[in-house]
Amino acid sequence: MLNHKVLDEINAKISQVLAASPAGDVEKNLRASLQGIFSRLDLVTREEFEVQQAVLVRTREKLDRLEAQVAAMEKQFQAEPARQQ
Repeated sequence: MLNHKVLDEINAKISQVLAASPAGDVEKNLRASLQGIFSRLDLVTREEFEVQQAVLVRTREKLDRLEAQVAAMEKQFQAEPARQQ
C-alpha cells in the first residue's frame, strides 16, 4: 500500500503541472464560472441547513407535546359535563 506522503507528493506534482498548463487556466475559469452560478442561486451552507434542521426537530417535538396537552384537556372537558348531569 502506498504511503500517504507519497500520494501527497504525487498530487502536488500533478497540481504543479496542471497549473503551468492551459488546463490550469481552464480550471480557474471553470471555478470562477461555477462560483458565479452558485452565488446567484439561493443556496445555504451545510452548517446553516443543519442548524435549521435542528430547529425544526425541536419545533416538531414541542408541537407534539402541545397536541398531547390539548388532547388531554379536550378529554377532561368532555368528561366534566357528564359528571355534572
